[in-house]
Amino acid sequence: MKENGRCITKLENMGFRVGQGLIERFTKDTARFKDELDIMKFICKDFWTTVFKKQIDNLRTNHQGIYVLQDNKFRLLTQMSAGKQYLEHASKYLAFTCGLIRGGLSNLGIKSIVTAEVSSMPAYPDTGLHPKTPRSQPELKPRVRCSTNCATQVLR
Repeated sequence: MKENGRCITKLENMGFRVGQGLIERFTKDTARFKDELDIMKFICKDFWTTVFKKQIDNLRTNHQGIYVLQDNKFRLLTQMSAGKQYLEHASKYLAFTCGLIRGGLSNLGIKSIVTAEVSSMPAYPDTGLHPKTPRSQPELKPRVRCSTNCATQVLR
């Protein structure tokens, strides 16, 4: 278990460095951001689109430094099976992504804590069955869905 924690820390740190470099490249010709919310919108639209080929599905804030970015079809997890044996590996993909966001925000002058949560793993892509549904009673799903939330707390 200790080894897994070290692996996650390393991945988060790698993501941090990559996020710093990407933000530097993406914002070199961009006008200065007016506020924190403007920066978060940039992360959700431009940054996320460049990295994951789609925008964040939902951005929520409490206007007190907490932002929740929701991606309903997170590319790094949608190819994973819904089996419990894969759930432990999801944290590794999320650690890198949290580092990516934290590194990007850091280069934009925002010190933050970024955490991720998977509210649902993808359904079985071949059958369309929900993981908890017995095979005798199939529940059809229109698409593979994986909802991932990244909560970002700005430190002041």
